[in-house]
Parts: sequence; structure tokens; C-alpha cells
Amino acid sequence: MTKKVLRTMVIFRNIATVGALFIIAFIGQARGQSLPENNVDSTSKEASVESEKPNKTVAAKSNIKVVFDETSPGVLIIESNGEKIRVDTTKKTVEQLTTASNTQEKPAETTKQTETAKIDKQDKQDESVYDFDEGEEPYDYRLINVPTPKKVPKGSWNLGFTHRFSQPIHPLSESGRTLLGFDSFSVSSFALTYGITDKLYVTANRSPLCQRGLCRTIEIGFGYNWVAQDKDTPFALTTYASVEGNGNFTEEYNYNLQAMISSRIGKRVYLFFSPAVHLNANGSHRFNPRAQDFFPPATAAVNAFRLPRNAASFGFGASVLIRHNLLALFDFTPRIGFKLGQVQPIFGSNFNVVGFENISHPAIGFGIQRNIGKHAFALTFSNTQTTTTSRYNSSNLVLSPRRLIIGFNLFRRF
Repeated sequence: MTKKVLRTMVIFRNIATVGALFIIAFIGQARGQSLPENNVDSTSKEASVESEKPNKTVAAKSNIKVVFDETSPGVLIIESNGEKIRVDTTKKTVEQLTTASNTQEKPAETTKQTETAKIDKQDKQDESVYDFDEGEEPYDYRLINVPTPKKVPKGSWNLGFTHRFSQPIHPLSESGRTLLGFDSFSVSSFALTYGITDKLYVTANRSPLCQRGLCRTIEIGFGYNWVAQDKDTPFALTTYASVEGNGNFTEEYNYNLQAMISSRIGKRVYLFFSPAVHLNANGSHRFNPRAQDFFPPATAAVNAFRLPRNAASFGFGASVLIRHNLLALFDFTPRIGFKLGQVQPIFGSNFNVVGFENISHPAIGFGIQRNIGKHAFALTFSNTQTTTTSRYNSSNLVLSPRRLIIGFNLFRRF
């Protein structure tokens, strides 16, 4: 009796399996597709199936479940008496799934891949805000003091304005009483640049600073942009030449030749290098000490002391985009040859001047810049007030990097 029951159960199971395959063939034909001939028995009995939406389970009147795999079109999962079969009507394949856990692995993997693709797409969209076209570089025409190779578009007027106070922030016990130096004497310089072509531009810059050897300096120059930087070009190169004259460009001229180079690392980091030669920077030895400034006159000491006439500087800088319109800035400019600073006398035992010492510090600075449309505003901290090409490399205040002053850089394009 038991054997007959088992035989009957096997027969019913086989009938159910054949019926399921017939259902698959019927559904495949309804979709314009067909299963392999060896997988379908054309003499199978018809089965009543309730068909709902493609992403839902279809249940036969017998103990058979048909599930459409929503992640893989044309794939069905058939379950009968604990057994599962995966049928791909597109590739015309039938695969035996031994356990229910195996059927969950494919959708899980596909879901994970889909989520990863969505994250990658979102990351690309987030990074796209850091792309820019020529002339729309996120950095300004100068970092704090070091110039950059930012392109000057043809026909555009570009106004630059720098403001530097004189009292260092450190020590706070002194600068705190004057609002971190805001009450101190300041130097406000401005520059105007015009794009003659998309490559060639002219510029004029004036500094009202008036000290011995430099006073009301006007700089006139022109530059040529050989390679412009954009979202597809990580490198930029501009060369520049200028003449500076004191007394509103009436005396004591010196000449500058400079290269401005930038390189992009990724989409947020920009590195800069601006080497320059400054000819006649100490023309007429105007920064040398004078014998008549001492009593008794220090003629012998003055004749024995000479500052170099020419100079060279090597501006290094970096700009990091915290956001697409917010940048962190840094620059540093070591020099050789003439170094602007202070010449201090060395006294002997009888209080006569026996020599001189030139005390000088290279320019250094850091800041933060905010871009709004065609405006750029930077809050700067540096150790110098000088901004013309031959002077920005030195601290005219003779301040060490520990003692910085507050300043501003403003930029506007018309």
C-alpha cells in the first residue's frame, strides 16, 4: 500500500512539472519568444494560470509558483514541492536551483551592483561642479601675492584690488586693542587688466606705498597666455613682462620678466610656480645706506657695503577647493640677489659705524577665497604690503612668518 502511495505521489509530481513547463511555453509564446523544443512537451495538459503584473508571482491551481525575475527580463523562477527551476526564455536555458537560498543570491548581487552604480553616478555629478571653461578658472589672478596664469578673455576688463594693514596680529596682547590691526595704517593698491585677444593682455598696477627706494609705484606690463587651463587641460602657462617706475612712473625704473605656471591635481588641488627676474631692482643703489645719515659720516663702511642690483624670485603656491566656490590659499616666495628689507648699522667699541647688515624676510601668506559670480573675495594673512612684481617677494615690514598682517584681495570682471 505504501509503495502505491509513493508511486502515485511521483506521478503527480511529474505531471505538475510538465504542466509548469507547458505554462512557461504558453507565456513565452505570448511574449513573442519560445523555449527549446527539448524542454517543452507539446502534448502537456493545459493549466489555468492567473497572470497579474510581470513583477508579481503567478500561482497555478496546483502547488506551483512562477516568479518573474524583475531584475532580469525574460527570466522565470519556478517552484514546485520545494524544488526550484530557473528558466531564461531569452537564452533558452533551464537551470536547476538546489536550494531556496541560491535564488536570493542573484537579485542580492544585482541590487548591490545597482546601488554601487547609483553612488558612482552621484559622485560624478558632485564632481562636475568643479569643471570650468577657459577664463573661468576658480582661482584669482593672484593667490595672496604670487600671480597665476588665469586667462584674460578677449575684450574683458578685470579689476583687482589689494588691501594690506600694517600691524601684525601677533602678539594678540597688542593687536587686540587695535582690532587685530584694523586700526593701523593700510596700503590699498589696484590693478586693471584688459584682454586684447584671447591670448594677449595688458595690465597696469599702482601701489601708494611710499618708503625709501619705492614710492607711489606704477607698473605697466603685458602677458601672453600660451596654454589655458580648463576642465580637460590640467596645465597652464603664461609669460609676462613689465616696467615699474616710482613717482607715478617718472623715475627709478626697474624691469621684470616672469613665467606663471599652474598644474591641477584631481579636480580640487592647483599648484603654482612663478619664477621671475627683476632687473635694476636696486637701480642707482637707492636702497644702499648713505654715509651722511650717520654722525660722524660712515663713509668707509658705506663704501665697503653694497647690496646687489638685480634679483630673482621663485613664487610657489597652492589653491585647494573646499567647495566649488570656496578655496584655501597659500604662497611662499624665496629670492636671490637683491632682497628688500632693512639695512641696520653695526657699531664698534667707540660707537662709530663699522659695517651694515641687511635684514630681510621672503614673502609668505595664506588665506581663504570666496567666489560669487564674476566676483572673488579673499581674506589674506601675509607679512608684506608690497604687491608690484619686483616687490611682492619681500616683506617690506621685515616681519617673520610668525608675525602676519590681515589683508584683502578683491577681483571683479566686467
